[in-house]
Amino acid sequence: MIDPAVSDPSHILVVDDDTRLRDLLQRYLSDQGFRVTTAVDAADARAKLTSLAFDLLVLDIMMPGESGLELTQTLRQESSVPILLLTAMNETEDRIAGFESGADDYLPKPFEPRELVLRINAVLRRVPSITATSSNCITFGDFSFDLEREELTRAGAFIPLTSAETSLLKSLALRAGEPIARQDLSEESQINGNTRTIDVQVTRLRRKIELDPKFPRYLQTVRGTGYVLMID
Repeated sequence: MIDPAVSDPSHILVVDDDTRLRDLLQRYLSDQGFRVTTAVDAADARAKLTSLAFDLLVLDIMMPGESGLELTQTLRQESSVPILLLTAMNETEDRIAGFESGADDYLPKPFEPRELVLRINAVLRRVPSITATSSNCITFGDFSFDLEREELTRAGAFIPLTSAETSLLKSLALRAGEPIARQDLSEESQINGNTRTIDVQVTRLRRKIELDPKFPRYLQTVRGTGYVLMID
């Protein structure tokens, strides 16, 4: 379980191109009391890091394109966010490379999920909470959505939302950049009704955040799945 000495809930970004492992970690860490966002690769992680504050990154080393080591090295030039590396490589040289890149801890695959939680808590105890001192907002275009206050603003001006629109936007914002099925959105946002109800709420929300709701830039439809909130 989450360490009671650590700010509750700590926000974790899991970055792994393995869909199965990524989904498993999201579910397991969420069950342990963490708030979890996922990213499929380094580019996706960068996009989410620009709009959300995280307490810790769980980052796979072996990814297509920019590797976890390369991303860690770059992030260390601009951020002190704690990073725990996951890798199938377990040689001493690999561990040293991970720490030299700026990682705070290193966990070889395969691993026990319980050990991952213990290591996350150990790292979080050593560093100050980021979300305790940072604005917990997600931005897209001129808009900013405060996840704690559940308030939407545009260039500083307050945008009124209904309770259903607020719940929907928060569910999308918590998993920004990640397609979410209509049924999952209905459950996560606690909007009563069928999936058609979600479509209606999406249409209403688009009228408030899109320049042209018929050609949405931010709240996009993912054919065969549901919807995704795209951030800059």
